[in-house]
Amino acid sequence: MASRARPLGLAAPALAVLLLALVLAPLAMVGWRGAGLSLGPADWAAVRFSVTQAILSALFSTLLAIPVARALARRHFPGRGVLITLMGAPFLLPAVVAVLGLLAIFGRSGLLNSALDAIGLPTLSIYGLHGVVLAHVFLNLPLAVRMILQGWQAIPAERIRLARSLGFGPAETFRHLERPMLREVLPGVALVILVICLTSFAVVITLGGGPKATTIELAIYQAVRFEFDLGRAAGLAAVQVGVCALAALATWVVTRPTGFGAGLDRRLELDAPRGWRRWGDGMALTAVTLFLTLPLLAVAARGLPGLFDLPASVLPAAGRSILVALVSTALTTAIALTLALASAVRTRPLIEAAASLPLATSGLVLGTGLFLIVQPVAPPMTLALPVTILVNCALTLPYLYRILLPETRALHADFGRLADSLSLTGWPRLRWLILPRLARPLGFGAGVAAALSMGDLGVIALFAGENQATLPLVVAQLTGAYRMEAAAAAALILVTLSFALFWACDAGGRRAAA
Repeated sequence: MASRARPLGLAAPALAVLLLALVLAPLAMVGWRGAGLSLGPADWAAVRFSVTQAILSALFSTLLAIPVARALARRHFPGRGVLITLMGAPFLLPAVVAVLGLLAIFGRSGLLNSALDAIGLPTLSIYGLHGVVLAHVFLNLPLAVRMILQGWQAIPAERIRLARSLGFGPAETFRHLERPMLREVLPGVALVILVICLTSFAVVITLGGGPKATTIELAIYQAVRFEFDLGRAAGLAAVQVGVCALAALATWVVTRPTGFGAGLDRRLELDAPRGWRRWGDGMALTAVTLFLTLPLLAVAARGLPGLFDLPASVLPAAGRSILVALVSTALTTAIALTLALASAVRTRPLIEAAASLPLATSGLVLGTGLFLIVQPVAPPMTLALPVTILVNCALTLPYLYRILLPETRALHADFGRLADSLSLTGWPRLRWLILPRLARPLGFGAGVAAALSMGDLGVIALFAGENQATLPLVVAQLTGAYRMEAAAAAALILVTLSFALFWACDAGGRRAAA
């Protein structure tokens, strides 16, 4: 049995070492080049703005998600499942598309300012801190809703039944059941969103960028692309890694179980109070639905007329984006499956470290380190697409690994000994046992990885020349040139391709599992 497991046992640690090298080598280069450098006042202003916008974004996203999640937990209505599914869409939505949608509503010529101008009121500007926070709330509010909703659904049915038998009203239910759950869940939700917002790039390059609205990520990009000050970029990247590591550590420390104990897995819904609370739930659900759908509908409405007059750079960029997404997804899926199968047999700290470390960094920081490594050897622009594929693979692997790990452990527990007794090893074991049993999570995870890779605007912004730009970069360039109709058309193609790749992978996995 040990000899049959040896190939996989050797492959998984080897891949883990390569993955650690891919992450640690750029970080080491960043640390070496940034050691001893003193950052200027503008750099520390970027650090303060990064932390400020991340804190505000996490705070607003979390607080606004509470009434929405509560309404979804205790109300049943036609379309509830569709709305919950919609809550997962912004996670896969390219950030540059979300920004375009918000510009169509809140921008200088957007619907809101057009309405204000028509009635003689002063218009609003979306650019700056408030615009960055608004965009981050749009992207992360659905994630917060889904995470908090899971907390409500995790309250054991026995506790709800006991509350009913004691005659608890809405106030008592909140005090004794809901408030303890929120006290335990909310810090983890807020800190997860804080980490995501600290590494945001596409939002800030479009809605920020001024002297008072520059984040660490944007300052790194400017130092490399416009000033070619690699030492300053390395110093900023080192600060970014430190800030993200502290936020990730805080997330791990404060996230704790709710303490309700285990139930009997009975499904019992929360009471749905009537009166003003019913109207309040309805208003919360209506507001979040409009907030999430109107920008996307605005992008579609503005982009459809421009589909017949696209710039020549859009279609080649779309082809490069598809190529990057497909190759990085194939690599990520193979590596994640190998690591998850090895971890299912025995927990290995090396594999866990390799699969978790990328969460403490960002694409732009890794890109800066790889730029420093590649630049003395070859022109970085010639390696734009391979480097983008490798960085996308590293950054999406933690998501796919976490999706696969519970399923591989269940597979090993249920069928591992039987497969060993039948001498089912190698390709036959993969073909007849592993792939059919893991087809559904593999398809879903591959879809997530493909959509995230398709919409990534990070490392490609550092490396790409005119002939290496991907579709998200072209959308950002068109937006920066104020060619909004062309940008909306390109964004419409981008979001369509992203969701098409996700649907193809997810549907393929479901069909294979049927």
